[in-house]
Amino acid sequence: MCAAERSALRRAVGWVAALNLGYFVVEFAIARRIGSVSLFADSIDFLEDSALNTLILVALRWQPRRRARLGFILAAVLLLGAATLWTAWHKWLLPLSPSPLGLSLTALGALAVNVSCALLLAPVRYAGGNLSRAAFLSARNDLWANLAILAAAGLTFAWHSAWPDLAVGLGILGLSLGAAREIWLRARAEQRPPVPQ
Repeated sequence: MCAAERSALRRAVGWVAALNLGYFVVEFAIARRIGSVSLFADSIDFLEDSALNTLILVALRWQPRRRARLGFILAAVLLLGAATLWTAWHKWLLPLSPSPLGLSLTALGALAVNVSCALLLAPVRYAGGNLSRAAFLSARNDLWANLAILAAAGLTFAWHSAWPDLAVGLGILGLSLGAAREIWLRARAEQRPPVPQ
């Protein structure tokens, strides 16, 4: 990675870390207030993304071999989403539907933040190996999650049910686990010594 690519990547992940941390605070507060599993899962994902991008920012000064090892830590960070299971369990026991308007407006705000993050990361997604790929995958998954939350809000409005919100929250958890697996596999591949020609 050349100096210009490193500088562009550093700038992008710095902005993405700040945007994600800011919206984590907003979304977490609203999720707790309206009792939404999907917003809770998405807010944890914002926190994960902020942590990922902060780690990437620190690791950009490291040697490639050492950076490859960080991929294992990044995969573990993505597993923070497992906290969603606790919230989902409580929703299962007391299935009250969250506010459809609160879901919609919060998901639209999250979508705006995530589109911005994806646009910042798209040009540099291959610049830092598994590090930049981890950041881009997280931003990409968040776009799907926000669209799913908007769909859940529509279904909640139509049926006044907690189940669409619960299903989307668990789906977001599934996306996080899938991304963790992909980053783990990439980190393992980057750790292997090159095959002699």
